[in-house]
Amino acid sequence: MMIPRAIIFDFDGVLMDTEWAIFNSWVTLYKREGCALTLREYAACLGAGYSRWDPAAHLQALTGKTYDWEAENTVRQAAIERDLSTQSLMPGTEPLLTWCRQRGIRMVVASSSSRRWVLGWLTHLNASHFFERLFCRTDGYAVKPDPALFLAARDYLGVASGDCLIVEDSENGVLAARHAGIPCLAIPNRMTAHGDFSAASAQLPSLAALLDRLREGN
Repeated sequence: MMIPRAIIFDFDGVLMDTEWAIFNSWVTLYKREGCALTLREYAACLGAGYSRWDPAAHLQALTGKTYDWEAENTVRQAAIERDLSTQSLMPGTEPLLTWCRQRGIRMVVASSSSRRWVLGWLTHLNASHFFERLFCRTDGYAVKPDPALFLAARDYLGVASGDCLIVEDSENGVLAARHAGIPCLAIPNRMTAHGDFSAASAQLPSLAALLDRLREGN
């Protein structure tokens, strides 16, 4: 693998395993209402937020009920934060980020999540200092698979598309990278392992494996 001048990281599912806790918060709510939520159904919103498929709207369609979503989401958020409070970065993340920084490889994050969410967890995990800048949905960018987040990150970095590498875990993220014309490495996780990553430039099992490949190319 050629060493890129810059790496654009997704956050959820790449740097931190947040998606499992979020999915389980919905599963718990669906169960309470006598409904089931499958991972294949939920996968449509991975990497894209709820703009493409909304579990709240789906539950209302299944039950015919209207919910107080402010109250329901407050309960879900508390459960999610409780589940994530003891988590660390994804395996291999810190060695990879340290190696890249030592070699002058620039790093940013481009996420369909909110800035509050991404920066909050990166700060909690003492990892925010690795990244020059965050590009998030709440900064006004369209979410993936729209390429807007990645294009903004590339333009900020001021490097050619071929000198960048995007690291993603979801189909929506990989499609956004393809639409942006930037090489993309897919690293599936337990939430996205069933996905179609044929649009990715390459696929690896972990960030640790990415570090090994970069070392080989050094």
